[in-house]
Amino acid sequence: MIRIELQLQLKYEVSAPGADFIFNIHPAYTSCQTVSAERLHINQDIRSEVQTDATTGNRHLRLQAQPGDLEIRYEATVDLVHHRMQPADLQEVPILSLPLDVLRYIYPSRYCQSDRLARLALAEFGAVTPGHQRVLAIIEWIQQRVSFTSNTSTSSTSAVDTLIERTGVCRDFTHLLVALCRALNIPARFTTGTDYGADPVLGPPDFHAYAEVYLGDRWYIFDPSGTAIPMGFVRFGTGRDAADVAFATIFGPVTPWAPWIQTIAQEDAAAGLVLPHHCDLALSTDGGAGA
Repeated sequence: MIRIELQLQLKYEVSAPGADFIFNIHPAYTSCQTVSAERLHINQDIRSEVQTDATTGNRHLRLQAQPGDLEIRYEATVDLVHHRMQPADLQEVPILSLPLDVLRYIYPSRYCQSDRLARLALAEFGAVTPGHQRVLAIIEWIQQRVSFTSNTSTSSTSAVDTLIERTGVCRDFTHLLVALCRALNIPARFTTGTDYGADPVLGPPDFHAYAEVYLGDRWYIFDPSGTAIPMGFVRFGTGRDAADVAFATIFGPVTPWAPWIQTIAQEDAAAGLVLPHHCDLALSTDGGAGA
């Protein structure tokens, strides 16, 4: 089992007349991901509420901030017991057999224009063995053509933009992988968490974007940027693309500060706790059948 101690702090300067916030910083509840303890502190004396999306399982903190400093501090202990499979056993699912709640993830979306990449995807990957192996081939192809460079894209950069510019951050790598998978009728979704295990040379710990691809009977984790350790990913939100799962969506005049994030893995052999590490098995943190 993996146990992650998560801490994060968000700060904003809110101008008059105030602002509404929707945060997606609470880890999702799944059969493989358990939040055993959590604590939320908001410096303003305001009403807040955490709501769970019945379809995605995403948890949203909603509040209306008053003018002045706003500080959000959140801490959680998260236990991960991954579902693991041999990659060779994971096959693509025919569209006719896909669960209804998975179907939305084969369509184009705002930042994942799979319809514009269909011809390219078929030419590059149509002859690759379907299944887990084909997803890995797409990731290798992306990593050979796109360089990871901080501050090289914006919130409006799409998968097609990344293919043209050949540079980006984890968000951009993920959009491109998701778009290319969907172009081949492989359901893929955009997932958010933190960049556990990332090289400090890339900067301080941060939010992280990765993909989940539907193979067999559940969603499996893929990190197309290759910058972190997937076994240490705590899932916050899943969606069609980044527009669905921003860690903060803000309505009103606000000046943000850089977020502060810390993820520490616990190691205790007697308690069955091991440190996240790279492995050759396919990993999933959902309960199967489209969860």
